[in-house]
Amino acid sequence: MFPIRDHNPSGRTPYVTYALIAINVAVFLSNLDLFNNDRALMAFYADYALVPGFISEGYGYSGLLTSMFLHGGWMHIIGNMLYLYIFGDNLEDEMGHARFALFYLASGLAAGLIHYASEPYSMIPTVGASGAIAGVMGGYLLLFPRARVDILVIIIIIFKVIPVPAWITLAAWFALQLWGGWGASADEGGVAYWAHIGGFVAGLILTLPTFLRLGGPRFWSRTRGLPPHPSGGYRWGERPVRHKDHRDSVTRVPRIKRK
Repeated sequence: MFPIRDHNPSGRTPYVTYALIAINVAVFLSNLDLFNNDRALMAFYADYALVPGFISEGYGYSGLLTSMFLHGGWMHIIGNMLYLYIFGDNLEDEMGHARFALFYLASGLAAGLIHYASEPYSMIPTVGASGAIAGVMGGYLLLFPRARVDILVIIIIIFKVIPVPAWITLAAWFALQLWGGWGASADEGGVAYWAHIGGFVAGLILTLPTFLRLGGPRFWSRTRGLPPHPSGGYRWGERPVRHKDHRDSVTRVPRIKRK
């Protein structure tokens, strides 16, 4: 079960979202040959991934930033960029291009720091943009909790697209991260759950200034938690509403953490 689109078109071209997707894809493709050489890949990760143990020893701080633009395989980058594409444009629309860029980087850095705090002596490289993207999801939840998000549900050979409010999709995702985070071991590769959790919470907090600028609770009262334009409106069993007061392959890789 994963989201494939939302019904929340943005009012401006999301140049920063597109640029972030392009940078992530370009970095991944430029280093694709490394996946055929485990030693070279791990040497690359040692230089650019987030390795908590390095920070505890007093170096490797740059990995907090550079790891946000690295990925561990095709499905890893495709999934992350899909989430960024779905949810990033709307936050960029409300925040503006420069603020959104800073918000994205700050969410990613917060995610990396929370991951470090959870595993300060781990020597497993951590790569991925999903800590920053989790921040985008947290911000989206604050501004558009009832926006319609279409999720693809796959049950064996049955494929079904189901529209649900954003708060259900994002709250369920966050609950899965909490569940996974409590059972995760610092000595194993896999998913960096605490980076996701940290990024999500940071995104909520960092979106508060935008939320308050839009009116805070009064913004929710006006929009009922829906996107602030008629084409994105959604209420269970009802027609969209118009808001008058707002603008109308599997790849073998070494053991790493993915976030």
